[in-house]
Amino acid sequence: MNTRQLKHFLAVMDLGSLSAAAQSVHLSLPALSRSVSALETALGVPLFDRQGRRLHPTPYATAYVERARRIVFNEKEGARSLALMRAGELGALSFGMGSSIARSLLGPMMRRLSTESPGLRLSAMVQSSDVLFDALLKERLDFFIGDVRMAAHEPDMAVEPVYPSTFGWFARAGHPLASRKRIGMEALRAYPLVLAGYSDPTVMRRMAEIYGLSLPLEGHFALNTDDVNTIHELVTTGDVIAPATDISLLSALGQGTVVALDVEPRLDLEITLGIVRHAGRTLAPAAERAFAIVREYFADAAERIAQLRGYDAGGSGSGSGGARPRRTRRTPAR
Repeated sequence: MNTRQLKHFLAVMDLGSLSAAAQSVHLSLPALSRSVSALETALGVPLFDRQGRRLHPTPYATAYVERARRIVFNEKEGARSLALMRAGELGALSFGMGSSIARSLLGPMMRRLSTESPGLRLSAMVQSSDVLFDALLKERLDFFIGDVRMAAHEPDMAVEPVYPSTFGWFARAGHPLASRKRIGMEALRAYPLVLAGYSDPTVMRRMAEIYGLSLPLEGHFALNTDDVNTIHELVTTGDVIAPATDISLLSALGQGTVVALDVEPRLDLEITLGIVRHAGRTLAPAAERAFAIVREYFADAAERIAQLRGYDAGGSGSGSGGARPRRTRRTPAR
């Protein structure tokens, strides 16, 4: 039995004659008759009493017709759902990102995906990259956006580096150190320092080397939190100073409420942010829409940071920004 035979059966039930049903399903009369007979054989019951050219439904046919309609309907809906899923309209997408990224990306990304694909089911986890990577390994996530070094030694993971994020020391505009040049660690430590709740061990060791600090590094910080919103509040409303990535404080830098301090030595660190996913896993097509939104977000962030620093995007190594200062052309005096 197959749904094609069920469609032939329903055509006969609805139209009441073999000839009309054959025309409806684009079959010859003998072919339609064979199809109905094959269905009867498969079900083990007679569906029609044949009287001349007309067929009269048996009680078996009457009892079965609604079930046959549901089977045909479900097949059509299943095919429709797959077609919509291929177009990104349906399916489920589970992803994660770090709090510094989620603060400005997660809301707009979910809103845009749900608007473009109303049938899509979305779930998001906001955690540090180590927790997100563990969730990805356990197949609780389809992908995550974060530190791509997490997957450096995992052959089953596919990594797309998107954004090299640099570090700096940040404080509120108007902070006593905001206008000073070549600030040393001793001057920094005169104020409360806040550390993000999670940092890669290699980052922590490198920071300790740069500033001659003992490990564990947490002992040199008065405050420790993994909530980027709390870090924003602490830095913008008091004299707290934070070492952080450029992108984590991008909105505050753009608003002018936070400034980068001129600290020496420079916090010469960089992490590459990007998309990490299982290499062999088939994702809902909406994942490609999500990836496009992520790429667009980071491209816009890179341009905004370059503008804030007065740098050309894609330049290299100068000051605290890791990009080349934009040259200005002098106009000769007349």
